[in-house]
Amino acid sequence: MKSSGNSSATAPPLLAQTATPPLALEPFDDQARTSFSLTGRSVDLDPRTHAVRRDIADIRLAEYVFAPHYAVPMIRAVARTALLRSGRDEASDTMVDLNPGDSFEVLEIAGVSAWGVARPSGLVGYVEAAALDLSAPNAA
Repeated sequence: MKSSGNSSATAPPLLAQTATPPLALEPFDDQARTSFSLTGRSVDLDPRTHAVRRDIADIRLAEYVFAPHYAVPMIRAVARTALLRSGRDEASDTMVDLNPGDSFEVLEIAGVSAWGVARPSGLVGYVEAAALDLSAPNAA
């Protein structure tokens, strides 16, 4: 991992250099970047529109937030109608309906849920993993 060269123990905060994260992330292109490093202090992001939690974040956000783990999105097709929810629990708020053929950027699969970014809405949440075609990437 590449060091940003900024240490809170030795350097004052460089607020002017903190980049503003994009409102919507472009689909992941592993040829576009060769390194990932935090370029200043972590910024607070809306977890409904940016795939970041305390334990994991989308690799495309590595220059904006620190996370113990980063994940590269796996683009998969929605195989059947499903609900994108704000939490793993079925009682969680529904954010959007997903239709067959929609793209979902999977960042984590745990138990019966997948966490990631729904396209084209850009909303981040949980979907039943069985509703996704996990066998092959979506061409979209």
